Amino acid sequence: MTGAGGIVIIGPRMGSPNGDDSLSNREPRYRDTVIRMMRSQAYRELSAAQLFGHGLQYVPDLEALEFIGGHIREETEHYRAVADIYREHVGESIEPWVRERLASKPIPMAESYLELAVAQWLYDRGGFWQLREYLDSSWAPYRAIVAQIVAQEVGHQGHGEGIAVPLCRAEPDRERVQSIFEKWLRLGLLCLGRPGSEGNRYAIAVGLKRRDSAECIKDYVRDILPAVREAGLRFSPKESLGVELPADLDWPAAGC
Repeated sequence: MTGAGGIVIIGPRMGSPNGDDSLSNREPRYRDTVIRMMRSQAYRELSAAQLFGHGLQYVPDLEALEFIGGHIREETEHYRAVADIYREHVGESIEPWVRERLASKPIPMAESYLELAVAQWLYDRGGFWQLREYLDSSWAPYRAIVAQIVAQEVGHQGHGEGIAVPLCRAEPDRERVQSIFEKWLRLGLLCLGRPGSEGNRYAIAVGLKRRDSAECIKDYVRDILPAVREAGLRFSPKESLGVELPADLDWPAAGC
């Protein structure tokens, strides 16, 4: 079955070698963990679509409009893909849960083109690094969806970075641009989950994800560091972000 935008939905006869992808045949904790994974992913996809939809008012030219418009379509397609496998395997719509979650925990909206670019650079990148951990997931329907989403997301962060870095460098109000950076750095880190949690250990043990969130966070920080320096930004003390981080994280020194 093919969803919107060409994302192929892997059904019960197209996934694991034995053709049995039914969640009802899995132990309750495995099933509950998969449900939480799908709900979290749907929330991120729809919140991103809303973020970039709101940001359309700030795009300065046709080229930017076309890119952001395409980005909104892709995020919507990803949301549809997750919603489809959720309905197929859980037997109900995911939308009520996502809408309630968005109402209780809405994502902030960008207030300028600069902020929209920083959000695409840092928030999108957090979701990208988080999703990579499910590329070998032991539940085939989710593994198939993740592979296609990751393939489509590869260029987004680079595009956002390419816009954000020059805008950050050119912004004369350094306090403003630093505040925007820290806001979306925090949200990008939150996408990666809590390091060292018992839920992480279980998901790894049953093959649902590859590594602990701590390793994703380390990769994310290493990944963005060169562009952060190029943009003339700095890492504040990690305690100021209010995010749970790995104890052994090599956090850049203040001012770097």
